[in-house]
Amino acid sequence: MKPKILLLGKNGQVGWELQRSLAPLGELIALDRHSTAYCGDLSNLAGLANTVQAIRPDVIVNAAAHTAVDKAESEHDLARTLNTLAPEVLAREAATLGAWLVHYSTDYVFDGSGDTPWTETDATGPLSVYGASKLEGERLIAQHCPRHLIFRTSWVYAARGGNFAKTMLRLAQERDKLTVINDQFGAPTGADLIADITAHAIRQVTQEQVNTTQRAGIYHLVASGQTTWFDYAKHVLAQAEIVQPAIKLKVTEVLPVRTSAFPTPAKRPHNSRLNTHKLQITFNLTLPPWQAGVNRMLAEII
Repeated sequence: MKPKILLLGKNGQVGWELQRSLAPLGELIALDRHSTAYCGDLSNLAGLANTVQAIRPDVIVNAAAHTAVDKAESEHDLARTLNTLAPEVLAREAATLGAWLVHYSTDYVFDGSGDTPWTETDATGPLSVYGASKLEGERLIAQHCPRHLIFRTSWVYAARGGNFAKTMLRLAQERDKLTVINDQFGAPTGADLIADITAHAIRQVTQEQVNTTQRAGIYHLVASGQTTWFDYAKHVLAQAEIVQPAIKLKVTEVLPVRTSAFPTPAKRPHNSRLNTHKLQITFNLTLPPWQAGVNRMLAEII
């Protein structure tokens, strides 16, 4: 029997792509915080519980969160409600129904030290309110819901909405010189890739006849390879001229700078590399290089 899927955060970058990838799997009810038939607002904890009880889904996919990293420093209570307490409510309700809960987390649960890709079992140590709220949400989900998939990801982008590549292209058409951070390392990861991997994993866990919690747990989900924001920017500008030779870029110089050149309220991790071996082995996947997704996105937006 095809599962009934409740999607929260349908209009976010990942949520928008999830509407596409999840639709073929079964009956999809997609909500955002403005939905009226059911409550999709993560700040309304009672309404959220009532929604799950009314819909009785087989799978809950939570793509909603407080993702404004710097604002979270001054919005501690709101960040904790959206990133910690709401996931706990979803976990409790999912457990009552025997449903799967799919949730997204972040590399910000780590302290960003070293230069080795983080594994799922490495010690955490968030540097920000955002990271701490996401980590606590992870722990509460694992505590209350046996059937859970938590995907930690980083450097997420999508063709829809704002993203780093679009910002670089705009600035490159306005300025002669750009300065871009070169001491933070990660892998740009497309929302479409995250959504497709999610659908693949859900298909597998909902079709299993035995050991239904065998694959439950935390997984790292990013494109393969690694780069810096500086090298990411250079790739975007070079690829833009390949995709659209007529594009007029004013920039003549792109300079690397350290993170300290751009002070922010929330401290950024220097090492956002995530080891995806567990995900690839468990779900029999191959993750494409980050450049492939970025190039495809650029072909869409230019």
